[in-house]
Amino acid sequence: QLQASGGGLVQAGGSLRLSCVGSGPTFANYVMGWFRQAPGKEREFVGGIGWSGGRTSYHDSVKGRFTISRDNAKNTVYLQMNSLKPEDTAVYYCAADRSLRVTASPAMDAYDYWGQGTLVTVSS
Repeated sequence: QLQASGGGLVQAGGSLRLSCVGSGPTFANYVMGWFRQAPGKEREFVGGIGWSGGRTSYHDSVKGRFTISRDNAKNTVYLQMNSLKPEDTAVYYCAADRSLRVTASPAMDAYDYWGQGTLVTVSS
């Protein structure tokens, strides 16, 4: 139900925008989260957005650099990543939570659906 795209290779300091397209008529009701998993590390919460354009929340490591937005008419959530660092290198996943939370949960088990992941590589 979720298809993430937009990953690629970028130099440090550069930008990328990831997209996550969902299917179904109830996309606007989903809380959407972005997670990432670097090689050899556990998957971690990057940030999220509440249902129907609710509040955004971010991991401290990406605050001020990453921005999450959504376009419910297109069933799409975006992760705009600026000032990328080599430590941002990871597979990025989008996830959907049906709970109608105002703010996205950082817990993986709060999410009901997951996209397949898109690889972001930041070179130094």
